[in-house]
Amino acid sequence: MDIFSAVRMVLERECPELELRTEEPMARHTTFRVGGPARLMAFPKDKKEIKAAVRAADQMGVVPFFLGNGSNLLVADKGVEAFVIKTGGLDQVREVNRRLRAECGIPLSRLAMAALGRGLTGLEFAHGIPGSLGGAVVMNAGAYGGEMVQVLTAVTYLDETGQEHTVPAEQCQLTYRHSVFTDHPAWLVLEAEMELEQGDAEEIRAKMEDLAQRRKSKQPLEYPSAGSTFKRPAGHFAAALIEQCGLKGLTVGGAQVSEKHAGFVINRGGATCADILKLTDQIKETVLRETGVALELEVRTLGCV
Repeated sequence: MDIFSAVRMVLERECPELELRTEEPMARHTTFRVGGPARLMAFPKDKKEIKAAVRAADQMGVVPFFLGNGSNLLVADKGVEAFVIKTGGLDQVREVNRRLRAECGIPLSRLAMAALGRGLTGLEFAHGIPGSLGGAVVMNAGAYGGEMVQVLTAVTYLDETGQEHTVPAEQCQLTYRHSVFTDHPAWLVLEAEMELEQGDAEEIRAKMEDLAQRRKSKQPLEYPSAGSTFKRPAGHFAAALIEQCGLKGLTVGGAQVSEKHAGFVINRGGATCADILKLTDQIKETVLRETGVALELEVRTLGCV
């Protein structure tokens, strides 16, 4: 019996209601629409099930991979020898004194709408980010001048043994696309608390609609992608450097540097992980050679050598 079969056996005994799938295609679970099968994937619906999944992995010596909306992820074509825990079933949100407390799997778009519904301002920037709350905390996601660090007050996480901890946001070491959780991949952001301000619902809605229109006009939302492909290099903008090097429209297989926004690598149809990696390597090499600036992927990779 291999290790993943052993994890499954433990979970079928300890938490029989937990949905498990073997050889689940990761392309179904990433916004790039790319990626081969994961050996084992769990779909917990509540805190009890996700704790059971984390404990079973720890018991068998497996470090699970936590998957939110798959919006910042590139998975190998051959698939991954991994136990993937998808957090989308944990999506509840509640309000206590202008603080929203939400579970990790809620999409940021829904979270922003929940704030709007309560007349709370501060999350408008998150409305068009295609990720989940858990991933947004891990990566300190941001857009249009807003970042999670600006609203986050506390985080509840599970350590590798399934024990629950709540810490103030100040202890999460939130910097540009980084947090303490990027340094501890076996820890799962379970819930987050955000402090917002009372605002005017119509003004909040108008700001969200304005940002949505700006995204639609500038970003290639009609194609699968993982959002901004590269991190912002100090003193520069990745998209400007890529465009400066004449790389808009550069294509490898089904992958292309968007002609609409050079900061996006898109899947024009049938792109493989290999296509995307070859293209991003060409971008990095060209930009370094012509500008002296080293670009770093913002997109996380899984199973890619």
